[in-house]
Amino acid sequence: MDQCEDLEEGVPPSKRDRESQDKAQRNQPGPEPSCLSFKSDQSMPFYIEFKEGCCSHAERLDQQSSEVPSDQSAQQHQTQLDSIFMLLEENIISFVKNELGKIQKVLSPDYTEALESQREDEDDDQKSSRKAFVEITMYFLRKMKHKKLADHLQSRTCTRDYKWSQHEIKSNLQKKFQCVFEGIAKAGNPTLLNEIYTELYITEGGTAEVNDEHEVRQIETASRKPDRPETTVRQEDIFKPSSGRGKPIRTVLTKGVAGIGKTVLTQKFTLDWAEGKANQDIQFIFPFTFRELNVLKEEKFSLVELVHHFFTETKEAGIWRFEDYQVVFIFDGLDECRLPLDFNNTATLTDITEYTSVNVLLANLIRGNLFSSARIWITTRPAAAHLIPPQCVDMVTDVRGFTDQQKEEYFKKRFRDRKQRKRIISHIKTSRSLHIMCHIPVFCWITATVLEDVLKTREGGRLPKTLTEMYIHFLVVQTKVTKVKYDGGAETDPHWTPESRKMIESLGKLAFDQLQKGNLIFYESDLTECGINIRAASVYSGVFTQVFKEERGLYQDKVFCFIHLSVQEFLAALHVQLTFINSGVNLLEKQQTTSQKSETSEPTFLYQSAVDKALHSPNGHLDLFLRFLLGFSLQTNQSLLRDLLIQTENSSQTNQETVQYIKKMINENLSAEKSINLFHCLNELNDSSLVEEIQQSLSSGLLSTDELSPAQWSALVFILLSSEKDLDEFDLKKFSASEEALLRLLPVVKASNKAVLSHCNLSVRSCGALSSVLNSKSCSLRELDLSNNDLHDLGVKLLSAALQSPHCTLETLRLTHCNLSERSCGALSSVLNCQSCSLRELDLSNNDLQDLGVKLLSAALQSQHCTLETLSLSGCLITEEGCTSLASALSSNPSHLRELDLSYNHPGESGLRQLSAGLKDPHWRLDTLRVEPAGVRWLTPGLRKYSCQLTIDTNTVNTNLKLSDNNRKVTHMEKVQPYPDHPDRFDIHPQLLCSNGLSGRCYWEVEWKGNISISVSYRGIRRKGDSYDCVFGKNDQSWSLICYKDGPRSVRYNNIHTCISSSSSSSSSPSVSNRVAVYVDCPAGTLSFYRVSSDTLIHLHTFNTTFTEPLYPGFGLWTTLKGLEIQYGASVCLC
Repeated sequence: MDQCEDLEEGVPPSKRDRESQDKAQRNQPGPEPSCLSFKSDQSMPFYIEFKEGCCSHAERLDQQSSEVPSDQSAQQHQTQLDSIFMLLEENIISFVKNELGKIQKVLSPDYTEALESQREDEDDDQKSSRKAFVEITMYFLRKMKHKKLADHLQSRTCTRDYKWSQHEIKSNLQKKFQCVFEGIAKAGNPTLLNEIYTELYITEGGTAEVNDEHEVRQIETASRKPDRPETTVRQEDIFKPSSGRGKPIRTVLTKGVAGIGKTVLTQKFTLDWAEGKANQDIQFIFPFTFRELNVLKEEKFSLVELVHHFFTETKEAGIWRFEDYQVVFIFDGLDECRLPLDFNNTATLTDITEYTSVNVLLANLIRGNLFSSARIWITTRPAAAHLIPPQCVDMVTDVRGFTDQQKEEYFKKRFRDRKQRKRIISHIKTSRSLHIMCHIPVFCWITATVLEDVLKTREGGRLPKTLTEMYIHFLVVQTKVTKVKYDGGAETDPHWTPESRKMIESLGKLAFDQLQKGNLIFYESDLTECGINIRAASVYSGVFTQVFKEERGLYQDKVFCFIHLSVQEFLAALHVQLTFINSGVNLLEKQQTTSQKSETSEPTFLYQSAVDKALHSPNGHLDLFLRFLLGFSLQTNQSLLRDLLIQTENSSQTNQETVQYIKKMINENLSAEKSINLFHCLNELNDSSLVEEIQQSLSSGLLSTDELSPAQWSALVFILLSSEKDLDEFDLKKFSASEEALLRLLPVVKASNKAVLSHCNLSVRSCGALSSVLNSKSCSLRELDLSNNDLHDLGVKLLSAALQSPHCTLETLRLTHCNLSERSCGALSSVLNCQSCSLRELDLSNNDLQDLGVKLLSAALQSQHCTLETLSLSGCLITEEGCTSLASALSSNPSHLRELDLSYNHPGESGLRQLSAGLKDPHWRLDTLRVEPAGVRWLTPGLRKYSCQLTIDTNTVNTNLKLSDNNRKVTHMEKVQPYPDHPDRFDIHPQLLCSNGLSGRCYWEVEWKGNISISVSYRGIRRKGDSYDCVFGKNDQSWSLICYKDGPRSVRYNNIHTCISSSSSSSSSPSVSNRVAVYVDCPAGTLSFYRVSSDTLIHLHTFNTTFTEPLYPGFGLWTTLKGLEIQYGASVCLC
């Protein structure tokens, strides 16, 4: 076979033939790769693309037959043909010599890319011819066995083609993304993205699990999260590993609610790359949207062809081996995906040139089977995040939208007038619902659009306060814009015309029907199913673009959506209101007979049925819809929509009935989320009576939680969660130190960073409730103090189940004096050994854990999963054996524990020696070890290990107090005792102090009779005179427990009385004695009073403060009044 035959075999099909073959391949299963690499031994035959002048075989025959010369002119024609071909030969030889010269330069060792500059002015035909000649040259070089030269030529030309392709892609992406239409698409005045872009709050972490809660609920939950250090991510650093993360990031999943700014985030990332501002190590960025990919559902592509299809610059440059480049694929809008993504059953695909369906391509690309070196960025709303398996995602990020500071930054960019801007920001802050919604950038744009119009047209008039008002104004503004801009009307013309009314009615019907189906993106088929004319929909999107928008995919398939879910819900509620007013049909009822219509034709029934339906929604999908529907019932809102919405009669009475119905529902012990939404509904109805009632009680300090109804409890929760103050720390004792209060206020605990529940009389029941909170995905708790509650081992077992949950992010747990045994250590050991455990600090002090409990904890401490940094085991009956276990565990895993408290135990010499040696060991991270005081005396169970022997200071005893029983008992007497004068003596009030100055942990018991006060005081309390400065508990120098003959009644500090619950102070139980125990931990700042029972201590009250001086126990004894008779005889006896 000669060279000519070889060349004939290598002649490729025409471009048109190839395109038809490609199309056929895409629709055939199991196709061959579209090309082979020139680097392979079996290289793809070369071909030349002729862009013009191509004709079919039949056309060529026709031309030949029409141009056949006659016999007379045959010789003349031949001469002319010879001349043409001689000239053609000269041109081809010249072209070949010229191109070969250039190729030789390309292959020379001193080659620079100057060749590129010579070709900038080439037209497409010249480029195509040159490219074809390079392929012919490589073909002949390989035939001549110069494969290395051919490969070198390919490499050099690929570099040049890559740079051209990259330049073209960057240029086109700049044009595509440099301008944005805020909130809308292809309408209005474009704004430069770099000018309007406001940095979003993006955090690293979280999971990609299912979250089908209404997105407004999610925004409200996020708005309540307390400020705390979090790993934040800037958009330009999305693929850069954070400190401590060694593994490179291939796949990022970014989630966020609709309108939060995910798409703009990817656009800014792409624009910065295209403009050369960031991430220049990336050679190609290919941004896709799932909306575009959905229309390719029935097509077949290879990954190469898919890229070529959307980014033709790569195809024109002949780039096929994308593995040679740093590539980022962006897939925006996973929640809009209609492709059947199946990561478990999809066949493995590794060849980027192999044809298959788009969903198979995506599944293999995301799994890493296909093009494993590529980086992938997927954005989604939270409800669809679970569609990507966790093992396929290297990092999950959460777009939180605007922080409060970023909101202000946005409005500063939007409003140049300082005075106007200040008023707008101040107004938004006064309305909690508006302020929360402004976390969403799209809502900021809606708010800015409305407030700008109101301030301009009403000369600084009343600004809308509720969501319904805001959206009604937005609808009116857009209708006016439509009238003036598109219909050529004047500003003064009525904006509600038959056409605009018809438009809104149609959009409302579409909004409601699709909301029922759960759709936010509508394709032509969806609109047809809803009875909407496709041509009419295009008119809507062209005229009413700022409410309803149309986008076009690659094949010009139209995609419709509302600018935000809230706009769809608003129009859906408007449709329900219009339908009810115009026809009496309640669209929220499935089927209605004629008789039912007459029975339910009252507006009150419509609103009550809407409330019921929303309350039965498990995930709050009708929450915002309900707010809008109830808002439409207000006459003031109906007047804003006059000529569109007919005003209902007796609207005031209807509103009152609806308000009462909502209050009745709030009283039904609903979940916190449902109660909170009903309070938002009351806000839309301009009723805040329930909230104001509780707010007033809170402000006055007269809130009595013992008498609150369920509705009032819900109001309190709503107030606390709606407060502008960060929920950094929640202290239950500020409301009521009771289990009932905790169960009512659990939503506040859940939203807080720190919950102080110590000394609150909690039981195992509370642990069950707290376990549910800790296991919740939306729980914000990082620190939980349950100290001094009677939880027992069962309570800790319940808590431990939640602490092992991947949702639990608790870092600090305090369980001091909770009546725990070694069994609790077993449960907590499982927690510490769990890989998902986030605990860093654990306090188990003052529990009788003993050595066995410590051994169980030590087993977990030596696990590599355990990252505990602080462990407090003070006063836990630990001996040398337990300390040896701890030392052994820390030797096995020395990298984490930094602080160990073993004070008030008996470590012995050996235990102390082993732990002290570890403290000096450079491999141990331990830097704080507390073992003093230590000794065998601390091995007494319970608080009695801290018992101290009190001695009455006789120089302080008032002369109406008689000492007896070797100064262990004091009795209040009418008769004055003959004590000598002393400057320390109480001269008016019947009180005394002990001589013991307390500065550590101390415990004592007293038995009382009559009316007395049991106190601790600084030494400097006044002794002379009748002022409050002398009376225990009536100044800032002393703290007192007030006891009467029937039991303890109250505590007092700085003349503030706090009543003790009757259940704690009651003497009805025969096992309860007239004995009170006092425990003070001066370094910790706690002073606790207990009622002594035969088998336990009943907690009465704990003061939490900071003691600045040593404390001195003291007692006051008082007379009682029986009728007109003053009775003495009260007594106190030191036990």
